[in-house]
Amino acid sequence: MLAFPHRQQYVMHIAVGDHSARHIRRIVRSFLLEWGMPELSDAVELAVTELIANVVRHVPDRRCGLFLLRQPAGVRVEVSDSSCQLPDLHAEFDAESETGRGLVLLDAVTDKWGSPGRPGAARPCGSSARELRCGTEAFGGAERSRVSSGN
Repeated sequence: MLAFPHRQQYVMHIAVGDHSARHIRRIVRSFLLEWGMPELSDAVELAVTELIANVVRHVPDRRCGLFLLRQPAGVRVEVSDSSCQLPDLHAEFDAESETGRGLVLLDAVTDKWGSPGRPGAARPCGSSARELRCGTEAFGGAERSRVSSGN
């Protein structure tokens, strides 16, 4: 049980390593259980794992922030980092490549995902964030919307 069961959000700033995703998944799972949304655990944990893996792989200092926000019909998750580069949402990946499938996974398990701001807009370094939303209604066959959070 959480120390603050009525807490509606959680924020953490951390330097991540190769094994950090396991610990972060446990935190996410704990909040989803407390918030009465255990059915979202698989999807949210998979998505958070992918975002943390991207920080480990692509951000030199490996520092990031995690933000969880309870919403009436689901949860909003943001992973922010110091990278100046946004993910290429339209990149093709080679079927033989070991990388490039992360955004496909995010699209498959979330209602909405993206990076704040308009595609191609100039962004200052140190302000990148990746957002995803998972909702309880999404896993009963409802259509998923695939738009940037900046819209």
